[in-house]
Amino acid sequence: MKVKQTVEDYIEFLQQKGFHFGEEELGFISFGQMYSGTMDEQVIAAIEITLKGQRYFDGSYFIALLEQLKEHNIIHKNDAFQYAIQRGIFVE
Repeated sequence: MKVKQTVEDYIEFLQQKGFHFGEEELGFISFGQMYSGTMDEQVIAAIEITLKGQRYFDGSYFIALLEQLKEHNIIHKNDAFQYAIQRGIFVE
């Protein structure tokens, strides 16, 4: 059985790969998840799409994307990327 990754685990993974989040970015992530009521998997997908699409962490972009994932009930990362590509939010 696959163990679900938490947002904290994912942030730690990114930090081990050399990406560092400041207090502001961590605050946006925490606020965004609480504000939108989204699951860890959705937050992780939004972080990844934000970083890959913007090349840095853009808090406004992240929260807007998170709200869209919640609104359209998109949970899985692959579905989130497909949604972002279809909407022109993310280009492969």
